[in-house]
Amino acid sequence: MTTPVIIVIQTFCYKKTFSTKIQLTLWVGAKQHELQVNSMQLLYYQAPMSSAMLLVAVPFFEPVFGEGGLFGPWSVSALLMVLLSGVIAFMVNLSIYWIIGNTSPVTYNMFGHFKFCITLFGGSVLFKDPLSVNQGLGMLCTLFGILAYTHFKLSEQEVSKSKLVQRP
Repeated sequence: MTTPVIIVIQTFCYKKTFSTKIQLTLWVGAKQHELQVNSMQLLYYQAPMSSAMLLVAVPFFEPVFGEGGLFGPWSVSALLMVLLSGVIAFMVNLSIYWIIGNTSPVTYNMFGHFKFCITLFGGSVLFKDPLSVNQGLGMLCTLFGILAYTHFKLSEQEVSKSKLVQRP
């Protein structure tokens, strides 16, 4: 609960602004700890609500009837791709809730940056997509930041473990 309170204090007292993504990530972590649910339970309750919202929004962005429409003819390969997409989305959501629930929103943010670096690198290796110098330097800076964050987090954990061992 301390992180959301710090954000509120910094917003109202110091006029600092935070992106919506950061606010939502912190809110998910706080709610998960407040309700004492694991990542699978949180996803179990979140998925139907997300589906209902998408059910309302989809007809505005996708054709409903006819060729390529929701109620039109679908090939087996198209159905398999939709099913695969759903499974991948489920796994991504589950991993997000697991990371936030077992670590912290900051660690989730670091993991997101790492995934982006892997995506850029994978595009370069698999699809021969050229990387610019700025992209390469950005990836190196990001990976250095992630390594530094990991080092400091592990050092912090070791200090707290040694304090627990020293207590009588």
